[in-house]
Amino acid sequence: MIPLLLAALLCVPAGALTCYGDSGQPVDWFVVYKLPALRGSGEAAQRGLQYKYLDESSGGWRDGRGLINSPERAVGRSLQPLYRSNTSQLAFLLYNDQPPQPSKAQDSSMRGHTKGVLLLDHDGGFWLVHSVPNFPPPASSAAYSWPHSACTYGQTLLCVSFPFAQFSKIGKQLTYTYPWVYNYQNSPTWRMWSRATMLAKNPGTAASHSHPRPGLFSRALPSSANLEMVNLYSGWLAAALGTNLQVQFWHKTVGILPSNCSDIWQVLNVNQIAFPGPAGPSFNSTEDHSKWCVSPKGPWTCVGDMNRNQGEEQRGGGTLCAQLPALWKAFQPLVKNYQPCNGMARKPSRAYKI
Repeated sequence: MIPLLLAALLCVPAGALTCYGDSGQPVDWFVVYKLPALRGSGEAAQRGLQYKYLDESSGGWRDGRGLINSPERAVGRSLQPLYRSNTSQLAFLLYNDQPPQPSKAQDSSMRGHTKGVLLLDHDGGFWLVHSVPNFPPPASSAAYSWPHSACTYGQTLLCVSFPFAQFSKIGKQLTYTYPWVYNYQNSPTWRMWSRATMLAKNPGTAASHSHPRPGLFSRALPSSANLEMVNLYSGWLAAALGTNLQVQFWHKTVGILPSNCSDIWQVLNVNQIAFPGPAGPSFNSTEDHSKWCVSPKGPWTCVGDMNRNQGEEQRGGGTLCAQLPALWKAFQPLVKNYQPCNGMARKPSRAYKI
């Protein structure tokens, strides 16, 4: 097992492509939690487009400053370079096992259960890991937009800024997770990306797919957020991180794995999510398509693109994990109840500190 040791902090150069926060400012990282379309959650036209926002300086979850389909807010603003008229100096890779405008001739079921965006120039860029089907639109689209198919259920999107040198590691990692690439560009600024772009050039074959042995494959990524990348390749995180985990994932799939207490570290399925405050909101995991996990007593939090079911044990996929107090303090209280190993729902204790 590769030790999970975070590397030293490396800052993204000024002027590089980066994640942008809800107020339009460059940020090291942000999380957007798109809320389900709950009844009584505001104007009917806005349901399913509202979100909560978190970054290192937000002081916890905040209401989104607009709607998730706005090109001026965090997700839309960060992706905006894709939809400009001149993208010749950019490199990008858009992947999704449920791509926009899927072709009947394409079968992504053997690819990784992965969803994300890499966008960079010669200085640096960002990695957006998310759970959203049919998103984002390809670079040839007229503008950023949010798919109607992703309005009903909750979704998570984690954006992390990286210096240029780290994208060679990310590119190699994608050859393990084996994503379905539906749009890409390999610019002169990005010649180390050949292995990753082979996935796009050979979408119907496994010629460029690396096959690690079953288990966990991890890689430290020195980023401005100092995140750790872990690949869930027929394996789970608890043993690698050395902690119990409470896991939120899409429950409307076949072969859901029950909470597991057979090993030293427990992996417990989250049943209900609740944001702090009298207005909540609160919703069940069956209303939430997001994928994340948190250690009950800190310090780990992970946001990714895989579920806990039998089918995805045979598919690539991954999650980004961090020991960031701001991230853990925001996610851990979201667990309203979970399924212990005796099958009865249980509310977590709120005595945890970090």
